[in-house]
Amino acid sequence: MNQLISITGNAVNQIKKIMSDAPIGTDALVVGVDKSGCSGYSYKLDFGKSADLNNYECINKEGIKILIDPKATMFLLGSVMDYRKDKLSSRFVFDNPNEKGTCGCGESFSI
Repeated sequence: MNQLISITGNAVNQIKKIMSDAPIGTDALVVGVDKSGCSGYSYKLDFGKSADLNNYECINKEGIKILIDPKATMFLLGSVMDYRKDKLSSRFVFDNPNEKGTCGCGESFSI
């Protein structure tokens, strides 16, 4: 199976930095989707322990491990996870072909 989502080099580098300060016992970044925000859904990132999350899709890239919550699969299929910086902010961004719209603040999306 092809990867569920693609991870850019910028995102990989930032995940490596984040994981270097991760809580003891965690070995992965977990990506999910929560029902929240003004448009309906928002992306969720958290630390995880892969041994406890064996039904999650696992993406290994350049020494990092990303686990995809099974409930988020249909929302994330074909997405690209990137890390972007500008003069005022820096954050992970999902370029998601499944999005039908986003809220004005950019924190949530609709499918």
